[in-house]
Parts: sequence; C-alpha cells; structure tokens
Amino acid sequence: MLLLFRLLSKFPLRLLHAFGALAGWLTYAASKTYRRRYQANVRIAGMAWPEARGGIAHAGRMILETPWLWMRPPTQPLGTALRWDGAELIEAALQNGKGLVLLTPHLGCFEICAQAYAETFAETRVQGRARLSPITVLFRPARQAWLRAVVDASRGRPGLATAPANLAGVRQMIRALRQGHTIGLLPDQVPPQGLGVWAPFFGLPAYTMTMAGKLLQQTGAAALLIWGERLPKGQGFVVHVRPAPQIAPEQAPESAAETINKAMEEMIRLAPDQYLWGYHRYKQPRGLDIAAAPAEHQEKV
Repeated sequence: MLLLFRLLSKFPLRLLHAFGALAGWLTYAASKTYRRRYQANVRIAGMAWPEARGGIAHAGRMILETPWLWMRPPTQPLGTALRWDGAELIEAALQNGKGLVLLTPHLGCFEICAQAYAETFAETRVQGRARLSPITVLFRPARQAWLRAVVDASRGRPGLATAPANLAGVRQMIRALRQGHTIGLLPDQVPPQGLGVWAPFFGLPAYTMTMAGKLLQQTGAAALLIWGERLPKGQGFVVHVRPAPQIAPEQAPESAAETINKAMEEMIRLAPDQYLWGYHRYKQPRGLDIAAAPAEHQEKV
C-alpha cells in the first residue's frame, strides 16, 4: 500500500481528481449502507438532491488527492495550486499573540488548510518582529501500521505538528495556544465518550465535541472558520477564511457546541456539493450508553 501511495503521488492532480470522481460514484453504487447514510444526511439538512449529489464525486477526489498531499516533499511549495480568500483575517488574528483556533467542517479539502497555513503563516511578523507561529492539528492515529508511518512522515512538515485525539493531545494543543501558536480542529468530528455533548446539527441531535469551545474559553485565543475549496479540473484549491462566532467565557458547553455547529452548517451551505455527506455524523460515540441520547434521536442514518 505504501508503494501504491508513492506511485499515486506522482500523478498530476487533475488525473487524480478524475479517477477520484469515478471511484466516488462506484463506491456510492456498490455500498447500500453508504448510499442510505448519504441520502439520509442530505435529507436531514434539508438540501435539495441536485445541491448535494456532487459530494459523491468529491468524496472520491478527497481519497485520491491524499497521496498527492501527503507524499509531496516538505520543501516543495504548493505554489499555483494554492489561492487564499481572507488571508488578512489570519494576519490580523495572529497579532493578538494569544493563539488562534481554526475551525473547519468535513468540507472540501480540509487537509490543504493546515499545509497552506504552515506554508504561509508559520513564520510571521508581530509588531514588526519575526515570530514563529506553527500550527498543530488534531488527528486520530491510523490503526494500520503502514498508514501510521505515512501519516507521521507526511503530516510532520515544517511549521505543522500533529496531536493525537486523546488527553495528551489536548494538553499539547493548550500549550500551543498559550505560546501564541495556532491549532486546527474539525468540530463536526464525533468525539469519544465523555468528550462531547448532544447538540443540534441541522436540527437533529449529534454528539459534538466540547474541546473547541473549552480551548477558546481557557486560553482567550482568537477563532476563525476555514475550508479548502477544491477547484475543477485539478486546478488546485482556494482556502477560504471567515470570522467565527464568539464563545463567551461563561457559555455552557452545550450552548457553545450549538453555536459552533450552527457556524459549521452555514459553511456547508456555501458549498454543499463538496461536503462529506457520507460521514457518520449522527453515530453513537464509542462506549456511550444508547439511553444517553436524547429521546428524539430516532432517525437511522
């Protein structure tokens, strides 16, 4: 598999996206479970099918572009494959020196966001002085040994560090923020038992991480919304940055989670054809008693 990853990384992005679109539709056609979940999530969100069906091809593109992103030499810049929309918001946020939390849903190419930040902002100037401001992203370690090796080698780029999705990783991210650095989170990722609350996501209760809100409350860091739009015909990506909603210091975890979920919904509505609708967003977290879910959590997805 590692050899295949290396081979695919040599292909042009345009070709990978073309093959990926085909793979996405083949997967959709072959898996009844995936197809049912995809359609249910679109229905829950109140999206018209023509708005969301493009996500089938984009899910395949996401998989096939991964070797290109992960195996790219650390010294090779993204160059013309990267464009920014709203980069000035990051520049302004870094000036406060209290750290920055970047929030993105499973929308478009979320892998590109951390790489783009590291390449553009890991070394910045604050009050006229050069300062390092790397990014640390939260991730779940892969179960397969070969994939763990690929992830460790590819995601550990200059200006980009990773933190495991456990208590040690949370401490690592707190330290990063208190040093004035940046962290990246996918707040629509289902957290393990005890690390989330039930909050509405497109109107249906979803187990939602509390980490994002708590990190902002504990450190006073700034927050921004960010997502990577995948351009047609392998032309690259546009990384969009937008203001994030404020989380008050006294805001309860449930309220903070709902606020962040609403922000994720608004981003998804900007480009529903690039959202990962097949993601099992409404699943029960591991180890959580089914009775702990709200009574209205009945729809099978």
